[in-house]
Amino acid sequence: MRKVVDLKTALSYALALTLASGTAMSGAVLASGTAMAAEASRAPAGTADGAAVETITLSNGAGVSAKILTYGATLQSLSGPGKDGRQADVLLGYDDLAGYVDHPNYFGVTVGRYANRIAGGAFTLDGKRYQLPVNDKVNSLHGGGKGFDKKVWKIVSIKSGPTATAVLALSSPDGDSGYPGKLDVTVTYTLDEAGNLGIAFDAKTDKPTIVNMTNHAIFNLAGEGSPDGALGHLLTIPAKAYTPVDANLIPTGELKLVEGGVFDFRSPRRVADGIRDGRDPQIVAGRGYDHNWALDKGATKVPELAARLEDPVSGRVLEVLTTEPGVQFYAGNFLDGTLVGKGGHLYRMGDGIALEPQKFPDSPNKANFLSARVDPGKPYHHAMVYRLSVKR
Repeated sequence: MRKVVDLKTALSYALALTLASGTAMSGAVLASGTAMAAEASRAPAGTADGAAVETITLSNGAGVSAKILTYGATLQSLSGPGKDGRQADVLLGYDDLAGYVDHPNYFGVTVGRYANRIAGGAFTLDGKRYQLPVNDKVNSLHGGGKGFDKKVWKIVSIKSGPTATAVLALSSPDGDSGYPGKLDVTVTYTLDEAGNLGIAFDAKTDKPTIVNMTNHAIFNLAGEGSPDGALGHLLTIPAKAYTPVDANLIPTGELKLVEGGVFDFRSPRRVADGIRDGRDPQIVAGRGYDHNWALDKGATKVPELAARLEDPVSGRVLEVLTTEPGVQFYAGNFLDGTLVGKGGHLYRMGDGIALEPQKFPDSPNKANFLSARVDPGKPYHHAMVYRLSVKR
């Protein structure tokens, strides 16, 4: 006999199908036939590079809300209740646009054209070598130079309804930051009543290029700026292997089994348990966790689980789902107390955790990694979900 799924599961599955197809969800309806409502609104946020910037707010009836800046297509905040009913913003970042412009640190931004590191800032495609800006020691990081995180995106549409939706667009010219091909990009944010914040990245090119986009939100489920940070969170990553790195944090090309070591998060473990274990040379290289896990699921047509993060104190749970084969777990190792974030909080190592779904770092230079190549007529698509809930 077939099992009846609950409303949350049904909505989650519908959202996954929506993101996979790259189209907006037409609606979700309660079993009683009553449509649920989520709201979308926009407001001025200032200017950057002489262009007007706006804030988009998506909110649902369960108390989950998200704010998105058109500067960098940035997820500025994600708020939801804990088990005590109190609301908290769980994202590190800044209170206003000026912080993102004047003190960039990838908080919540859309990363592109290529998320993570490319060795030497160079790659070869169809026999031609391309040189990108070097902005991370000897590497290109998160697009290098002026990536998608430092550009003002255009609002294509926003709408309220069963699922609140905002679509943002950007056109990146041929040669932008050294990348070949004119790239037309959209990022679609959706929020439903089950607490699923969907993010879909789509791109079309007019010549062969590479693309690897993600969101770089840094989470503290206890609430950003909470004095104990995020190291007490319980993390699960369904991956039996990860990609070790060299001294410049470039994958060596090896897929190393996690079993029995500090990289084994197949069952829930406190982040703090391994983050300072200097006996593991990979922890030394990354100054903690700053590595990519090869997800057991691989690349998928609809978003599947990449990571689960839980704060035992507040009861908040974050599930990250993706269609991509990897997830970068970064524990804020380079936050050193010099950045003043929301509410005047100084951010330090371990104050937040990034879980970035993506293709493997440096994949254009690693033949054994899934290719990041995108060709004309074969658009790029990455669908991911941040699912915020409460464990009582």
